[in-house]
Amino acid sequence: LAQKYDPQKEAELRTWIESVTGKQIGPDFQKGLKDGVILCELMNKLQPNSVRKINRSAQNWHQLENLSNFIKAMASYGMNPVDLFEANDLFESGNLTQVQVSLLALAGMAKTKGLQSGVDIGVKYSEKQQRNFDEAKMKAGQCVIGLQMGTNKCASQSGMTAYGTRRHLYDPKNQILPPMDHSTISLQMGTNKCASQVGMTAPGTRRHIYDAKMGTEKCDNSSMSLQMGSNQGANQSGQVFGLGRQIYDPKYCPQGSQGEVANAAADQSGDPPGYHYYREEE
Repeated sequence: LAQKYDPQKEAELRTWIESVTGKQIGPDFQKGLKDGVILCELMNKLQPNSVRKINRSAQNWHQLENLSNFIKAMASYGMNPVDLFEANDLFESGNLTQVQVSLLALAGMAKTKGLQSGVDIGVKYSEKQQRNFDEAKMKAGQCVIGLQMGTNKCASQSGMTAYGTRRHLYDPKNQILPPMDHSTISLQMGTNKCASQVGMTAPGTRRHIYDAKMGTEKCDNSSMSLQMGSNQGANQSGQVFGLGRQIYDPKYCPQGSQGEVANAAADQSGDPPGYHYYREEE
C-alpha cells in the first residue's frame, strides 16, 4: 500500500485543499489533516453546513470525531462507499493510499457539481443521460434482432451440393483434386438402378446351398421342399365326423377273413381268460 502512494498527487491535493479552504496544511500532509479541522472546513466549502460542529481540541477522541463527521459528510455529498476511508487510516497512518484515493474522488465529485478552482484535479464523473421513449418506439425496438444474435443477410446456399449427394474431401496442398461432378451419387450411398429380381426364387420355396468347388450340384428350385409340407395327396378318406373312434391293437385284434375268425373262435383252450374275438364287419 505504501508503494501505491503517489507524492505528485499529494502535492496536487495540498494545493487544491489550500485554495478552497484558504488554510495552510503544513509540511507534513498527514499531520496537517490528522485533527480533521481542515477537512471539515473543506466540506463546509463544498456543501455548506454539512459539518455543523468542528472540534478544535487537541484530544484524540475530538480529532477522531472530526474525521468521522467528515466521512459522513462525504457520503451525503454523493461519494461512493468504496471511495471512502476510515478514521484510523488517516489518524494512525494505517492506509494513506486509501485516504489519497478518497480525496481525489472528492475533488472529482466537486468538479462534477461545478466547483471552480485554480487547480485541475480529479476526474469528472460521467453524467447520467436518461432517454424516454414512447410506447410505439419501445414495441418497434422489440422486433429488431441485435448483432449479438447473428445475422442471415449474407447466408446463401452457394456451392452447396444437392441433398443426398456425397461430400468429397480434398486438400490442394496434398495434391488431392476437387470433385469433378457434384451430381453423381457415390457407391457408398448405394443405388437401385441395376436392381432386379432375376435369379430370385418364388416366395416360400427353399433356398439350396451348394458349392461348385465341392461338386455339390443345384437342386430344382421350382419344386417345393418336404419341410414346407404338401397338400397334393390330402383327402378325407377314413375320416368320420361325429362318430366314435375305435382304438384297437393288431396283436389282440387281428384282421383276417371270416373263416380265420371262425377257426380262431372254436379253439379257445389256449387263450387267456377274458379274451374275445371281434368279427370285422364290412
